[in-house]
Formats: sequence, C-alpha cells, structure tokens
Amino acid sequence: MVASSLPVDPLWPRAGSWPAAESIRGRIDLGLIGIPTWRTSLSPTGAYATPAAIREALRRYSPFAVSLEGRNVDELVVADFGDVDEPDGADGEERARAAMAGAAAASVVAVALGGDNAATVPAALGSWGENIGSAGLVTLDAHHDLRDGISNGSPVRRLIEAGLDGHRVVQIGIADFANSRAYTDRARDFGIAVLRRDELNRRPMADLMAEAFDIAGSGDGPIHVDIDVDVCDRSVAPACPASVPGGISAVELRAAARAAGADSRVRSVDLTEIDALADTPDGRTVRLAALCILEIAAGIARR
Repeated sequence: MVASSLPVDPLWPRAGSWPAAESIRGRIDLGLIGIPTWRTSLSPTGAYATPAAIREALRRYSPFAVSLEGRNVDELVVADFGDVDEPDGADGEERARAAMAGAAAASVVAVALGGDNAATVPAALGSWGENIGSAGLVTLDAHHDLRDGISNGSPVRRLIEAGLDGHRVVQIGIADFANSRAYTDRARDFGIAVLRRDELNRRPMADLMAEAFDIAGSGDGPIHVDIDVDVCDRSVAPACPASVPGGISAVELRAAARAAGADSRVRSVDLTEIDALADTPDGRTVRLAALCILEIAAGIARR
C-alpha cells in the first residue's frame, strides 16, 4: 500500500484521508464523492477501481500550494462523501444523482470521481437539480460524447435531452481523428461551442476556460465541469482507454482544473475515464487525477 511506504514527517502533512462528510458541521469547501460507473463503457475498463486509487494517490502530495498567496489548500474544509455503490443502470444512476445532490448542497464545489464518463450524467444532474434550464456544461474531452444509447460515449447528448441548453455547452480539447462527421454535425446542430485541441497551440488554457465559463454561464445558472482525462496526451494518461498521442499536457489539464475551482459559477466537477487497473507501474494517470483535485482546491482557495 502507498500509505505504509511513505515517510512520516510532522512538518510535511499529506493530502487525502479527509474526514467523512457526516462528521463536518458547517459549510464544506470541497466535497469528494465516488461515482464508479463502468458497466456501459464502450471499451473494457476497470474504472470501478479508480476512486479508491485516486484517494490513495492523494497521500503522495502536500495540501499546500507554493503559488498561492493568502488562503491555501490546507486551510480549506474538505470532506469525503464516500462512494455510490453500483451506480450503473437506472436505479444506480438515480442513487448517484441523489448522492451528488447532497454533496453539492453541502459544498462550495462537489467533485465526483469516476468511473467512466457515464458518471457525468448523475454528477451534473445531481448538482444542477431544478436549475438545469439555466445550467451550463464545460467538458475537457477529446470526444463529443453525443452517441446514441446509454454509455460513456453519450453523456452530453443525454444531458441536452434532459433539458440542458446546447448553446451553454462548451467542449475543450476535441481532437482530430477521434470523432466522426456525424457527431461533429450533431454538436453543431445542438449549438455546442467547440474549442478544438489545436486552439491550445495559439491560446493558453486560462483564456479558453474563461471563454468557456462565459458561454456556459450565460444563463446565470450553475456550471458543471467534466474533466475527461482522455483529453490528455497518451504519454501522461495511459490508463485512459481512448487517450491519443498529441492530446493536451498534464500542465494544461492542471491549469484547467485550477480555473474550474477558481470560478464562482462552477458548482461541480467530475474526473472520469481512468482505468486504474490499466495504469503504468508509476501510476502516472491516477497521480495526475489526484493533482487535479488539489488544483481544484487551490482554485477554491482563490475565491
């Protein structure tokens, strides 16, 4: 186990091992919840093991960001809402939605750990509640996720069909040779704003995120951010079945996560599409996801 192999230093506290949410009185800054969907994945996956792996990886890091001035991550109230058991299927999805609603109501930002991208549906719907008509969605993803049916390839289509206005959906990182003409046309027909992977060759991630939040937040409703880690280059996200060479960098993903935490319109985030059982021996994909949680927390500290 990671925890038993790490050195102990009373002057170097570790992230993770946060208290259970029910033990916290008062407002929670960041609420963590596991939604380990995997049964409808288009690719074989062990994504059910990922929330536990990310929690373990958090222990490798300090809850202190040298780059922050003023309030820091180690001063935030962070709590763990546990995992939703068997969140796939209609019944499981409804339980996940209800659990996410509870986490979002109690937290400044609720962060859902997938699981594959099917987790985005209950995570977003639970966070938005009755505000879906004014809500916005920002995805960091190589794919449109507009497929027919119910799978990890359909969450954006399903959310739009549930009442989300497609004109308040922004997709960052959409990649060449990872999407079909039909689904690209569908994105256009829905009114989705697409900021392709090559936009990052010309503009920094902070600019793209700012533009995305302005579009997604135009209805004055809550924003959900879907961080599908397969948006990253395969060298840094080998445990994502659909990651491709030439995706975004780990630095860019971390910048996006911090921007999400910092924007007061963002009420919830999910991290999806990592198969912890397929990671490299150094655990680089899971470690990147753990750092994204800390980056979200660093953003919250800036609010």
